[in-house]
Amino acid sequence: MNPEKLAKLQSQVRTGGKGTPRRKVVKASKPVAKEDPKLASTLKQLNVQAIPDVDTINIFKNDGKVLGFNAPRLSANLEANTFVIAGKPSEKSPEQALTEMISQMGSFGPESLSQLAKMAGGFQGASGVGDIDDDIPDLVASGEDAADSKTDLDAAD
Repeated sequence: MNPEKLAKLQSQVRTGGKGTPRRKVVKASKPVAKEDPKLASTLKQLNVQAIPDVDTINIFKNDGKVLGFNAPRLSANLEANTFVIAGKPSEKSPEQALTEMISQMGSFGPESLSQLAKMAGGFQGASGVGDIDDDIPDLVASGEDAADSKTDLDAAD
């Protein structure tokens, strides 16, 4: 390559005056993560309040996996039983999530570890959604049959 042509190209690369350095790569500024205004207005309508100092949130799903949030933003409206979790989730196995929970618990005592073991056993031994209506008694007679039959009070009239 011709040195004169190279010098001419180098002189065109400068972005400022004589003493400024050459810019080799144009760096794009990263956008600042700001909250969506639509989301903010919806949260305001729900009347949720921010809950500070939450390190980790683990959500146990029905398929046996755990959805974990590290350093999430948690907001809640306890009267309406509404919770809002904002953050980047990661899927974990239940064993991995439980070992992280135990390491975070520290010295809370063996009784909390036994409660955690019962909770883990409950998730592994859950039989499904069909157990929800076990407390509902079976219907003995239909309402029409009961209306047709005469009671002692009806006979006395």
